[in-house]
Amino acid sequence: MANATTPLLADDRRDADTSSNTLSDPEEDVLRGQSRATQAGRSWPSRLRESLLFAWALLATAGVLVLAVWASHNQQTSFDKPAGKRNLIFMVSDGMGPASLSLTRSFRQYTEGLDHGDTLTLDKHFWGSSRTRSSSSLVTDSAAGATAFSCGMKSYNGAISMLPDSTPCGTVLEAAKKAGYKTGLVVTTDITDATPACFASHVDMRWQNDDIAVQEVGNGPLGRVVDLMFGGGRCRFLPNGTEGGCRADNINVVDMAKNDYGWNYIGDRAAFDEFWEGEKEVPLPMLGLFADTDIPFELDRRNQNDVYPSLSEMAKTALRALEKATEGSDQGFFLMIEGSRIDHAGHGNDPAAQVREVLEYDRTFKAVVDFLEESKTPGVLVATSDHETGGLSVARQVNANYPQYLWYPAVLANASSSSEYLAHRLHAHIAKTSNASVDELREYINEKLVIPGFGIHDASDEELTALATKPEQAQYLFAHMISIRAQIGWSTHGHSAVDVNVYSSGGPGAEALRGNVENTDVGKYLREYLNVDVDAVTKELNEKMTSKRRIGMVGQEATIDTDNEVSPEVGDHWVAHEEMEAQRQARMHDNVLLLGAIWD
Repeated sequence: MANATTPLLADDRRDADTSSNTLSDPEEDVLRGQSRATQAGRSWPSRLRESLLFAWALLATAGVLVLAVWASHNQQTSFDKPAGKRNLIFMVSDGMGPASLSLTRSFRQYTEGLDHGDTLTLDKHFWGSSRTRSSSSLVTDSAAGATAFSCGMKSYNGAISMLPDSTPCGTVLEAAKKAGYKTGLVVTTDITDATPACFASHVDMRWQNDDIAVQEVGNGPLGRVVDLMFGGGRCRFLPNGTEGGCRADNINVVDMAKNDYGWNYIGDRAAFDEFWEGEKEVPLPMLGLFADTDIPFELDRRNQNDVYPSLSEMAKTALRALEKATEGSDQGFFLMIEGSRIDHAGHGNDPAAQVREVLEYDRTFKAVVDFLEESKTPGVLVATSDHETGGLSVARQVNANYPQYLWYPAVLANASSSSEYLAHRLHAHIAKTSNASVDELREYINEKLVIPGFGIHDASDEELTALATKPEQAQYLFAHMISIRAQIGWSTHGHSAVDVNVYSSGGPGAEALRGNVENTDVGKYLREYLNVDVDAVTKELNEKMTSKRRIGMVGQEATIDTDNEVSPEVGDHWVAHEEMEAQRQARMHDNVLLLGAIWD
């Protein structure tokens, strides 16, 4: 009898007379993996048959594996389109990389006294990551990034919904409008900037803002495709030579929008508040331009709350307006919301400004999630970034000694102004006191800007002298002061090629965006969820636009030769941003002086 230590195939024979279950020699040979053929040598027909059976089994197994992989991929990249009315909100955190989330999460925990397990709303809806390269570079710009979202196709840096072969591509917003959806764009930058432009216009290069403005209000190949626009960039809609205007021509686009395309227009916080506070329903189409160029950084805007609305306020107002406008419709709405100035804070290497921009974006994300949960109409929220900006590192080695494993959120918490705002004030002061000595400037910078604006009381002589003698570099110098003390690192004033996060509320087909995807996959999901025909829009655009494209007002177009390349300096959006900031400073000189007088 076998016991607990008896091997499974122990040669423990039972008496043939006492058990009818005793194995015959051939049976036992089989259990032992042997046979008489094995012992005596198998014939070649037998070996051939076994080889063929093995090959068949191997091929069958491979086939099953291929089918399983195909089925899994197909499940992730396609889905049954939802039936019935639906809403789609797409959010873009321009320039926000994974490090920005780490920075902001820890900053919030520090400033609000929260446990380390208390996370951002974004963290709770993390979905995957996205690759960001464009067709022309491993490091994309916002135009190519937004074209990937709007058209679902790769293009070159600078392209506003145009492809490398110089043809236009239809956008999800345009297709949604043609399918009966209401559409909207909400941003904190110039509304003609790359991201919003890529959903409602088509030009060769992003710096063609004047042409983008007229297309956005409806003077383009498809007519009016947007129902609501909130943001900055008012100067792009006003004629050259008029107060607040920065166009190169004399076209009043605000008047064109109202008179030719039926837009309602609001241009200040007071007018916005009538809708924000619920006193009025928002009539569509609605154009709201609340700043000459960009709406100030949230860090500065909160000190001017009576002048500029926040991203979350504009987003909530847009959501209510679009929901109300689609109450009796079979179709819902498509809304693109961009946290635009996260990118600008990255370009300026200003961590104090960036962390407040991300916090406001997170508040806006939560507002959208809450809206979807309360809405009677099914909807999905998808959010991602076009790229990372600044090469942010949440640590910095500040000397040659062994690096410290820390960074200081308290330094960012002490800041009440952005480096951009302090630079504006310095420039205004120098313009007002052109004969001031270096020592006088050093004292002003320290006492009136650095201490009250940053809460920094240990500015070095070298730092103050650099600011006094190189005021044209003031923004970067101010930003460096706060970054070095917080021990926050940056690798560039431009973009980086790092993968960016994808977030979602979840919903039909959203699993297609799980894992690591291309930015074009995000664009393809948007069109598939709405079940709209972007290809048909592309076909229509190509019938109406030539390879030597004619852009601008319908009837007053200018021919653009697409063979001439634009220099990187001309096409760089941060250079253009700084030029616009210089223009804004000149236009608002008196206002800045007034603020300076109040601070002084």
